[in-house]
Amino acid sequence: MNLSHLRRDIPAGLVVFLVALPLCLGIAQASGLPPFVGLLTGVIGGLVVTTFSPSKFAVSGPAAGLVTIVTGAIETLGSFSALLFALIIAGVLQFMLGVMRAGRFITLVPGTVIKGMLAAIGILLIMQQIPVALGAAEESELSSLVTGGAFSVSIPAIVVSGIGLFILWFWSTNTVKNIKVLSWAPGPLVAVLFGCMATVVGGKMFPDIVSNLPRISLPSFDSLAALTGELERPDWSVWQNPAVYMIAATLAIVASLETLLSQEALKKLRPQNPPPSPDKEMRAQGIGNLISGFLGGLPITAVIVRSSVNVSAGAQSKISILIHGVLLLVCGLYFSNLLNAIPLASLAAVLLYTGYKLATPRLFVEHFRQGAQQAVPFLATIGGILVFGMLAGIGIGLATQILFSIYKSHRGAMLLTRYDDHFVLRFQQNLTFMHNPRLKGLLAEIPENSVVIVDHDNAEYIDPDVKAVLKDFGEGAQKRGIVLNQWPVKLA
Repeated sequence: MNLSHLRRDIPAGLVVFLVALPLCLGIAQASGLPPFVGLLTGVIGGLVVTTFSPSKFAVSGPAAGLVTIVTGAIETLGSFSALLFALIIAGVLQFMLGVMRAGRFITLVPGTVIKGMLAAIGILLIMQQIPVALGAAEESELSSLVTGGAFSVSIPAIVVSGIGLFILWFWSTNTVKNIKVLSWAPGPLVAVLFGCMATVVGGKMFPDIVSNLPRISLPSFDSLAALTGELERPDWSVWQNPAVYMIAATLAIVASLETLLSQEALKKLRPQNPPPSPDKEMRAQGIGNLISGFLGGLPITAVIVRSSVNVSAGAQSKISILIHGVLLLVCGLYFSNLLNAIPLASLAAVLLYTGYKLATPRLFVEHFRQGAQQAVPFLATIGGILVFGMLAGIGIGLATQILFSIYKSHRGAMLLTRYDDHFVLRFQQNLTFMHNPRLKGLLAEIPENSVVIVDHDNAEYIDPDVKAVLKDFGEGAQKRGIVLNQWPVKLA
């Protein structure tokens, strides 16, 4: 072990722990599960996945991007224990994808679909957390606010979440970044600490008001039996439910996408030589999700926020990530009473801010400025996910992008240029039967008594159906007074 590395890994691990702690608690709370589940998932990601991962800097744990899938899956399957069985299958699928070297196919997923997926996740996260920020002690739907259904608003919760959002925004400004002492304290941690102060200090000064402020509830453990008693077990009896396998496939695909995207982004922040294998990373994530399903945790992915914090804090090896995992374990086992002072509104503020960063208005503006080919698949992905679910939405986005690409490819495959009575028809690429409608349209523009020159040097392959169209036009050209030069097919 390199001592110089250790001197930098220890503080980096502490910083990553401070960032991961509120996120682990908040993601579990947002999923409608006990906060302990979030800590357990963070521990598995920090210790187990890190052990098998080829990356020195990628931090794995529960991800905000999977919250909506988890909540929808629990509603569909009827219980968290049924979701755990699906998570085990997802882990096996991820591992098998890694064995089959499917990691390289991440480059086939268009950026518009990926960004649309993340934006949709952000929108769903915001919709889900608004009621909590307004004081809901339990999961409430946003529709109850619109329809006037039963919903209690808590002024203390609104104040705590509002100030928490302000802190998170302020911590992202250059004012804080230029002050080294403040920049070392992560914004989410500061927002959560403010919430703790509101419950502790406010509870003494205004007990009647603060008593209505919902807080997290972590169990305390006085023995190993108490710890194992809190762990949820997978429900093996749901193996006959087809929905389990659809949810497992969704979890495997989305978690793999998020992991591999985080790995690609991490390469730009801190290159490794040789670069970590995406297939080994998928196998590591598969092992982590398999164990998380057995022990009662949430789905695990590599998370770019925590990973970038790890890099910026000066981490040199995996030790920093392992330290963060150990600190999460110790915190959950021995400091549960301290964590129970955290109000749900503070965690809601952290997740609302996370959702805003995923679905920032600037992202929409950028796609609209790039034209319909970028904007339409982006919006189709978002709309598909919001209406039909994650996997169907991604499929809709992919199909839309493919259709746009085919359309653009067809439009650019052939080019007809006129010079007085001379026409130059250029084939820019190989032609298939799908180019026939475009070809017929261009040929129909050529009037009688013209000269047609075909430049087909760039077309190494011309489909027989395309040749048939060219032959039909060529055979009728003489009657129309059209002279053909360099015609790609032989005429009788």
